[in-house]
Amino acid sequence: MAESGAWRPTRVEVDLECIRHNVGLYTQLVGPSCEIMAVVKADGYGHGAVEAARAAIQAGATRLGVALVEEGEELRAAGLDVPVHLLFEPPPSAAPGVVGLDLVSTVYTAEYARALSRACTESGSEIRVHLKVDSGMHRVGASPDEVKELAMELAGLPGLSVEGIYTHLANASVPGDPFSARQLEVFNRIVEELREVGLEIPMRHAAASGAALSLPESRMEMIRLGIAMYGLLPGPEFAGRLDLRPALSLKTNMGRVFRACEGEGVSYGLTYKCAYDAWIAVLPIGYADGLSRALSNRWKVHIAGKRYPQVGTICMDLCMVDLGQDRLDPGEEVTIIGGYGLEEVGVERMAGLLGTINYEVVCDLGKRIPRVYANRL
Repeated sequence: MAESGAWRPTRVEVDLECIRHNVGLYTQLVGPSCEIMAVVKADGYGHGAVEAARAAIQAGATRLGVALVEEGEELRAAGLDVPVHLLFEPPPSAAPGVVGLDLVSTVYTAEYARALSRACTESGSEIRVHLKVDSGMHRVGASPDEVKELAMELAGLPGLSVEGIYTHLANASVPGDPFSARQLEVFNRIVEELREVGLEIPMRHAAASGAALSLPESRMEMIRLGIAMYGLLPGPEFAGRLDLRPALSLKTNMGRVFRACEGEGVSYGLTYKCAYDAWIAVLPIGYADGLSRALSNRWKVHIAGKRYPQVGTICMDLCMVDLGQDRLDPGEEVTIIGGYGLEEVGVERMAGLLGTINYEVVCDLGKRIPRVYANRL
């Protein structure tokens, strides 16, 4: 570990073959007429944007999706030259950067669209844009009564090529939710109204990981593949629908091992009292790394084929595990979050215990944990 500059043994391990497998499942699902945008925003949902993007492209994805101009810049600096979609409008002042990086930009306000057009005119460039429609989620996007006017303005702005139109479904994590169907009705009506005034936009998209699976009519010309690409469920009700393989594991190695006596407390607040004399292991990971303090005295880790309870309050940099009567040596490998094949201590289980979603668990894993990759091609 020291040779790579990672003096602390804590690391996130990402199996890129799992990402390729998951993208491959969706490639087969949607067929050759539907493109796949691999969403790698938020550092690839904590997996590492560049490596996740490369694996997704190897498996059939043709486009990438990011939230920030800076994220697009990282992909371009890594040599990725496929279309990179900017999924939210940045401030208009960022328009020259968007154009310079040749990002496919989401547009939902006239102010930003005009800034993009000026940047294109000044640089002699042309970029593709996708018009986002708010069909009922009420977050970002042009409202149904604004879309026609904005679309007509976009069509006349120099430097902008209106390649796509799309929307985002608010309840797609729940298969069969009627609100998704209502949103699609709104979106399809808007697309038809634009056609009636001569605006034929070639690429439509509405589906992310969940809707692409449960609502085939939402696939259209492209899907946006996010959480399922990493082997995690779009929602609890999708369990068993596809052979998704979690790509991420969180591992470390035991540090100090000491003997605690019956009745003695462990860590801040002495929230755990030993019921008997036991061996306690100290792990070099804490809440500053994304191991939530709310898991204190509630989680189990995997060591040498056996699960052991995490005990005491999780600290900023450290946490403790009760080994019971097992005298294990410092340096023993510990799996804190399991990947494919070790889901009993996996992301889904941790998210359920925390009362949150799997997205948050993986996105919270801090930058000071190095990412280590298996199965690079």
